[in-house]
Amino acid sequence: MAKNKNYNYVILVYDIGEKRVGRVFKICKKYLVHFQKSVFRGEITPANLLKLRSELKNVVDSECDFIAVFKMTGDYVFDEEIIGVRLNNSESLLL
Repeated sequence: MAKNKNYNYVILVYDIGEKRVGRVFKICKKYLVHFQKSVFRGEITPANLLKLRSELKNVVDSECDFIAVFKMTGDYVFDEEIIGVRLNNSESLLL
């Protein structure tokens, strides 16, 4: 059984359909700091990360929307979670 990790910092980026983008923005703003256009970041508790993910899954269309959550446990350790569909160009934007 995999051990659960407690993430204390996340970077969230999204590409959401026009009809849902306002709702997604408001949900993200409740838990994270707006950084740039469709990018949020900030410290988050494990419980709030679960709430954020649940609220987003209730709004997004997993067939056409995209949300990436980069979950960090330390300065150089992170995990990526995708909600929705990823575009064909799967190159990493993090260098």
